[in-house]
Amino acid sequence: MIAEAAYYLAERRGFAPGGAERDWLAAERMIDALPAGVGVERYEPPHGLRLLIGRKT
Repeated sequence: MIAEAAYYLAERRGFAPGGAERDWLAAERMIDALPAGVGVERYEPPHGLRLLIGRKT
């Protein structure tokens, strides 16, 4: 999940060089903010990530 979120963050900034670590750390924070016990099959991205990837809820 972190890798996918980091990818979308990088895509949003146009894959400009030098931001991969910042994208990864931001993605970790987003995923860490998920409630405990949320499995991948029930994963609902946090609001900021939903906006980022264009997922509707």
